[in-house]
Amino acid sequence: MSIATIIHQLLIKGYGELVLMTTCWALRLESDRRARYNARTMTHEFDLYDLKITVERIEGRSVCGMQVGDHCTLSESSRLQIPKGKHFCIFALSALLPLLAAKQRALDPNDWLSRDAHVACPDPDERLIMRIERTTKRSLNSDDLT
Repeated sequence: MSIATIIHQLLIKGYGELVLMTTCWALRLESDRRARYNARTMTHEFDLYDLKITVERIEGRSVCGMQVGDHCTLSESSRLQIPKGKHFCIFALSALLPLLAAKQRALDPNDWLSRDAHVACPDPDERLIMRIERTTKRSLNSDDLT
């Protein structure tokens, strides 16, 4: 039986005050646990790069309407931004997504991903080539993200 089911049954049987007290107690315990954890450890900061993804060339025909120079940016871990009035093809984006989290992080210089910055759109008629480049390096706190 899940915790949600147990709580639901307690509420139905008129034990709302007990549920409220238990919830407050659990939240207080969690708050105390976090305070102790933060007091005895360093901050949970880590560095990530913001990324700029730019259409570098189109070797076929642009079916999706994108043009050379079109771009989007990825910042603060997960914020994808497209310039106002522009668009970014979801199929081109699907080719990028598996690489972006790795490109945001520091990589060993011998890792192929640290040297390779080009990604091709999966549409064979377009042959749209995008370049991923690191822009700003920023420090983030993992507690703010998860």
